[in-house]
Amino acid sequence: MRTMLPGRSLPGLHRVDVGAASDVAADLPEPAPPGPRIGFGRRLRILHVVGTRPNFVKIAPLLAACRRAGSIESVLVHTGQHHDAKMSGRFFRDLEIPAPDVDLEAGAGGSHAVQTARIMTAFERVAVERRPDAVVVVGDVNSTLACALVAAKLGIPLVHVEAGLRSRDRAMPEEINRVVTDAMADLLFCTEPAGVDNLLREGIDRNRIFLVGNLLADTLFRERARAAASPILDTLGLAAGQYALVTLHRPANVDDESVLAGLLDAVEAIARVLPVVLPAHPRLRAALAACGFEARRAAGGGLRFVDPLGYLDCLRLMRDARLCLTDSGGIQEETTILGVPCLTLRDNTERPLTVDAGTNRLVGRDPDAIVAAFHDTLAQPPDAPDGPPRYWDGRTAGRIVSILASRLEVRP
Repeated sequence: MRTMLPGRSLPGLHRVDVGAASDVAADLPEPAPPGPRIGFGRRLRILHVVGTRPNFVKIAPLLAACRRAGSIESVLVHTGQHHDAKMSGRFFRDLEIPAPDVDLEAGAGGSHAVQTARIMTAFERVAVERRPDAVVVVGDVNSTLACALVAAKLGIPLVHVEAGLRSRDRAMPEEINRVVTDAMADLLFCTEPAGVDNLLREGIDRNRIFLVGNLLADTLFRERARAAASPILDTLGLAAGQYALVTLHRPANVDDESVLAGLLDAVEAIARVLPVVLPAHPRLRAALAACGFEARRAAGGGLRFVDPLGYLDCLRLMRDARLCLTDSGGIQEETTILGVPCLTLRDNTERPLTVDAGTNRLVGRDPDAIVAAFHDTLAQPPDAPDGPPRYWDGRTAGRIVSILASRLEVRP
């Protein structure tokens, strides 16, 4: 049986009361300080699930806030979805995340169904053994969905961080993961007002929804000084403001050879004007090999592929880029915080706040449209925003921990 306390509001934090979308961003006071230890003489035990690099960036400040609170026992579970040192280990080191308490080693390779099933089977054993008071899942990857399903079926309260984001594109595996996870979650923490509005439209009880801000911003603000000291620009022979950063990883862009060829045509055209750095995700490396692109670009030029980067190097490259071109949701958000122009190589985004802020522009996947948008941005960069979006202030983790301490009770 679930252990949620029904309908109890958090002292010191207003309920998000949403009618029309314009009413979403009601004032939220500062998070209440952590309260005393709760329940039956032990701390609240929470399993925090991560599987991919975006998860690592967001879980780091939440784990730190839980440690500071003292009333929460955090158990970090790594599913293994990003399992090698380049995709996982370096991010743990850069973000000073403690070694996982549990490493499922269950997520690498296979189809979506195979990967999800392996993670579910492995995580179920951990959840039964550890008997957590809640499971926290982050984002929209297969690890998120798999562990959410396990928690819901075991009757363990489920917390979804980054809830309510919607692209309205069911061809995206991530969209299915978001919708299903949100339908099962007991507490839903949103990064932007559109997320709250989406959940209400889907019939989610408003008492389970909280507009708390963005954990990604917590990490960025905490690590920006260390990132500024990264030597990556010198290593790559780049000058600040004199290069573009490109990332590609979504299946719709990488797995379709004709789409990928068009995107690479656009990137090569841009590289003839401005040096381009493209950190190559393993999915992209495999696709490049399959289509023979390495041989095609052997003559050189301004396009350079690099291995996947750690968080600090990536943040430094992003901060000092003339502009970024990406299909990544996280980079849309980070460039918005940094005030760096971003061209999103998709027809939609689940993060409309980044477009509203003026830094992000949806340009689709047509090569001519991408190159035209690039030249437009060089000629007339968007105005720098006055600051990061509301509640993307580096204090999101504290808000989440305060809500968890108030809305969950310890199992006897």
